[in-house]
Amino acid sequence: MRTELDELPPLRDVIEQYDLRAKKSLGQNFLLDLNLTARIAKVAGPLDHCDVIEIGPGPGGLTRALLLAGARHVHAIERDQRCVQAARLIMNASDDGLTIIEADALQTNIEKIGTSPRRIVANLPYNIATPLLLKCLRLHSSIESMTLMFQREVAERIMAEPGSKSYGRLSVITQWLWNVRFEFNISPQAFTPPPKVTSTVVTLTPRNGPHAPAKWECLERVTQVAFGQRRKMLRTSLKPLGVNLDKLDIDPTQRAEELSVEDFCRIAEAFRRKA
Repeated sequence: MRTELDELPPLRDVIEQYDLRAKKSLGQNFLLDLNLTARIAKVAGPLDHCDVIEIGPGPGGLTRALLLAGARHVHAIERDQRCVQAARLIMNASDDGLTIIEADALQTNIEKIGTSPRRIVANLPYNIATPLLLKCLRLHSSIESMTLMFQREVAERIMAEPGSKSYGRLSVITQWLWNVRFEFNISPQAFTPPPKVTSTVVTLTPRNGPHAPAKWECLERVTQVAFGQRRKMLRTSLKPLGVNLDKLDIDPTQRAEELSVEDFCRIAEAFRRKA
């Protein structure tokens, strides 16, 4: 299989053959450097024991890297028919190692794809990266790990610690259930077309247990309200929830970015009991 994959045409030829001009409406920025796609596959860890789910394969650079890294099977979710045609080149060279799923990832039951164990490895389309991440975060019990590329600003929000400018709703919800590890940055010049920002690869692995007990919907509501008015004191921003912060030993004069993940979980549990 490796020999056949190595004989595939260069990505730039594939882009020309299938007229794969990146569409801004689909958040497409194609990574053509096969050394970088191989590096992403490497930091994703051993893949020979698991099915790998890729979202938005584009011209297939990362898809090739995942197969060459020995992935047990790759399932590529793609809605752009031009990219589906390009992916079929790889599928024909993969010795049944690749399945193409023609669908919108936001509307797909990702946890039902393939067989366990599963990992997600993807260069997420920038325009839907955050909703896709929130969708995938819910899969902590069925996904072994996720190695994902984001705009650096989004990655910084995911990794941010309390007290930092980037700390927010996405930080809390992600870190509640997942451990996050920075891998490396990628220059805009590595992409076609070059985005205006640097990209960052991170790996997320499920925590052994949540930081603290909480219900997803309640934590999502609490963080939405708290960070929706992040410059205001908690006694003002959280007033609509009717939670007594004094009883939780949380200073109501603090602001949202000063609270830990555990603090937000305690507020979410108080909100759940009140509701």
